[in-house]
Amino acid sequence: MRATRTLAALDEVDSGDHVLQLLDPADDVWDRSRAFVSDGELFGDKVLVVGPFSRTAAAVAPVLLDPARLNGSLISAVRREAASAEREGYRSLRVLHHVTCDGSAADPEQLLRSELDLEEFAADSGALVVCAYQCGEENASAPEQARNVHPHHLGSRPASPAFRVYRTGKDGWTVSGVIDGDGAPVFGAVLRTLLCQVATVRLLCHGLDFLDAAGMSSLADAARCLPDRKVVLEGTNETVRLAWELTGFADPSIPVVMTP
Repeated sequence: MRATRTLAALDEVDSGDHVLQLLDPADDVWDRSRAFVSDGELFGDKVLVVGPFSRTAAAVAPVLLDPARLNGSLISAVRREAASAEREGYRSLRVLHHVTCDGSAADPEQLLRSELDLEEFAADSGALVVCAYQCGEENASAPEQARNVHPHHLGSRPASPAFRVYRTGKDGWTVSGVIDGDGAPVFGAVLRTLLCQVATVRLLCHGLDFLDAAGMSSLADAARCLPDRKVVLEGTNETVRLAWELTGFADPSIPVVMTP
């Protein structure tokens, strides 16, 4: 079972990890990520760098993908590289996703979709994925949102959001923490993104402490955003279920199911 954890250094990244690394604008991403990239050769992994092209990038990884130049989705390209790595005899694929929050990469919906895709990919395939966010203050919302969908983070900077959503099995996502007015917009965006891919989103909520009125409204709106969609919350505590009922959201017109 996957669980959240803090890494002291990138050489601790393990199979199936999806790690958030927060960098300052002045940091050298290649210097800070050297251990992760160089360990690819040590352990027999194919290394893929996703981000803007540069001479330095070309020197550290044989395979480069620039999201701005892709024909198709990022996850499709990553999956192709994973399939290629398997055919070529590599142990696994390790991905360094460098996000600079400028240009088309600053699109919050696109970033969230990519992060959820990478989270599912890492969990289901056993690949090793590090997302290095290097954003200025004008794009502070991007790394803040990223915190919510990464189960692992590098401990040099704090990354403890009020809630997290991460993949825990082939059919479900774990939700933990507290979803209040501050986190409700991101929670709703996560659900809408997931519901665009599958008709039923299964959330494992044993670690969900509380869902306030804003969080419940966001959940209800997301569940109704597309026809014939449903959100199932398993393992909800009595407080969450009672609040859902008392606020009037336990209505047949809202395609949400809560179970203990």
